[in-house]
Amino acid sequence: MKANTITKGVFNPVSTTVLIVMVAISGGLYYMNIINIPVLIILLLLSVLISSSINIGNQWEKAVILRMGKYKGLKGPGLFFIIPIIDKVHNFVDQRIRVTDFKAEQTLTKDTVPVNVDAIVYWTVWDVEKAALEVQDYDKAIPYIAQTGLRDIIGKHELSDLLQERDKIAADLQLVLDNHTNPWGITCQNVGIKDIVIPAGLADAMSKEAQAERERRARVILGTAETEIAEKFAKASEQYRDNPVALHLRGMNMLFEGLKEKGSMVIVPSSALDSMNLGAMGGLISLAKSNDDNLKAQ
Repeated sequence: MKANTITKGVFNPVSTTVLIVMVAISGGLYYMNIINIPVLIILLLLSVLISSSINIGNQWEKAVILRMGKYKGLKGPGLFFIIPIIDKVHNFVDQRIRVTDFKAEQTLTKDTVPVNVDAIVYWTVWDVEKAALEVQDYDKAIPYIAQTGLRDIIGKHELSDLLQERDKIAADLQLVLDNHTNPWGITCQNVGIKDIVIPAGLADAMSKEAQAERERRARVILGTAETEIAEKFAKASEQYRDNPVALHLRGMNMLFEGLKEKGSMVIVPSSALDSMNLGAMGGLISLAKSNDDNLKAQ
């Protein structure tokens, strides 16, 4: 069971077996006329008292013992005995790591944005005596404290901080929980932020903002590339300015690349035709291509 205090029945398998055996023996003695009714009643009462003094705690449990209403100590795990009527097993405290979900709904951030935050805390009881004596129901107290602490932390941070620094928010919340629960003998081992839900309209606006930011970066990158290309062209022009032969060869190469594709049309300035004799070269290239086509057709 999930409660912090596991209350078990008076009888367990061992005590039930002992009770059945003792009742059977008492009934057999009475049936054989060895004992009378008053003695049978006494034996039955003794059987109930002896069997009720036998208790069993699981490996992960500690039993809180009260003697006449006062704290006596802890018992278990395993088989242990108590004094019937005088002693009482108040509860069995589970010392395993437990998980508690909690959330803060419609909580305003520092920049007045309503958010829903789902979180989870892993905690355990490390001092059973403190847990039994200091707080009545820590299973309910822990999620309440966690929820209150989460709301306080959300109110101190802006939305961008909540979305980008989940680990820091969880660490701050764990510190708050430890400060409250350590006096109870409880420690919070880990806190995790499962989900942060923001309004749909704000989510759309943030998506558009992110898209605009990506487009801005793309334009900046494109402008940077254009600048670098212009710088390269400027350096190339300086090389070609003092070396007309290299410029002539470059023009011939560009024309060849443009004319080697079928059906392509290249517009060349007349000044380039005169300076680099590109007209004659273009004619030769066209003639060569026509001859190739004729040979393939034959």
